[in-house]
Amino acid sequence: MTLKISRILHAGYVLECEGTQIAFDPIFENPFSRNCHAFPAVRFDLAAIKGWRPDAVFISHFHDDHCSMESLDLLDRATPIYLYCLFDEMFALIRELGFTNVQALQVDAPVAVGPFSVTPRKALDSDVDSMLHVQAAGLNLLNVVDAWMDPEVLPALAAYAPWDMVLWPFQTMREMDVICPSRARANAAAGEEATALPEEWMDQLRALHPRYVVPSSCQFVQEPWSWYNHAMFPITYRQFGQAVAEALPDTQVLRLDPSVSVLLERDALTPAAPLAWVLPVGDQDVDFRYDRALALAPPPTSDIARRFAPLTAQQQALVTNYCEAGLLEKYRDMELPEDSYFEQPRIWQLTVYDHEGQGARFRYRVCGDSIDADGGSDPLAWSTEIPAAKLYAGLALGESLTSMYMRINDAPFAPDIMEQQLEADIVDDPLIRCLFDNAFGAYQAAQLKRLRER
Repeated sequence: MTLKISRILHAGYVLECEGTQIAFDPIFENPFSRNCHAFPAVRFDLAAIKGWRPDAVFISHFHDDHCSMESLDLLDRATPIYLYCLFDEMFALIRELGFTNVQALQVDAPVAVGPFSVTPRKALDSDVDSMLHVQAAGLNLLNVVDAWMDPEVLPALAAYAPWDMVLWPFQTMREMDVICPSRARANAAAGEEATALPEEWMDQLRALHPRYVVPSSCQFVQEPWSWYNHAMFPITYRQFGQAVAEALPDTQVLRLDPSVSVLLERDALTPAAPLAWVLPVGDQDVDFRYDRALALAPPPTSDIARRFAPLTAQQQALVTNYCEAGLLEKYRDMELPEDSYFEQPRIWQLTVYDHEGQGARFRYRVCGDSIDADGGSDPLAWSTEIPAAKLYAGLALGESLTSMYMRINDAPFAPDIMEQQLEADIVDDPLIRCLFDNAFGAYQAAQLKRLRER
């Protein structure tokens, strides 16, 4: 018996055995999550996807680059959907899209689909992620997806060694670095190396002892002009392959680009016909290129804002009203996290840049759960910058933090303030909290709204 493994994009795969097909985290969009561009580049034959009938779809977690309403909208509504998620709202959204068989995945509870057994395994952040253990054709495949592996779970997984294949998330996304370059500069000065692989990765892979490792869950870049392309993803395919070869000389690193398929057997791995509805575009032999200098000295937010189209008068009014009133109301309704930087009175400045690079500045006095507009001359203690187009997208379209080009504390501060900022949690930023506190499923809800309006 053989197991056919095909890559869709990012964390998306199709597995086939004995005529049964199951899909994992299927994304049929480029770009997806608004501005995640397939890398290598692809396009999709949407008509062919609409005619495709997988026997089941498994979704590892609710993040929008794994669970997308616009992608699911292409599938037959009788397709069983299995989702790992602790929140009922996401199941309700998928049912609202029209799917009639939507079920929750439970850790260590196997799901049988024809010759397949799919068992969610506990991830380190089990409130969000799951890993997926697939058994078929006498083979064991572990789809780690985006998860960090829980050390407590590793011994149970190691009991299946040698694994036949592991789909391993090989990138360390530097999300906080691009949001707060000053913090990245401080870390670099302290000797941190962004391109270093986490030490535990090779120990974990040694315990799993896989025959094949697929660098997985990172096949996208941002817009072609974006500085994120040289700062967000520091690890190359080449570097990961070399590290695995040194640590596990008997393990083969297998790169699966979008559409590429292989047949996995007990004693062999052979190429197979690619997915016909995933259409590669241009050179597929591409790799990430991290630029340390650019990562530590990015272009001004004003320049980035010029890349985006102007807002309409109505959209601009939404942004302005939010900065003047809505943000204050939202902040006052939230509960301050423990040990917050804003337990003490702080002057916070929010600068919103329009399509011409002109910044509108809003100053606030923040203390605990209170916030007020402040025009005083007290020293600045925290700053946030964002393009107006991205703030609108966060308010109206459910855009995620990773792609909003928000910039935190990229301004001159007094030395004592800078020292205090280094101890602060970046996501304690008032705008981040106001946009994303209790905002579960906002992206998918916005997708569903657009689908209804078509």
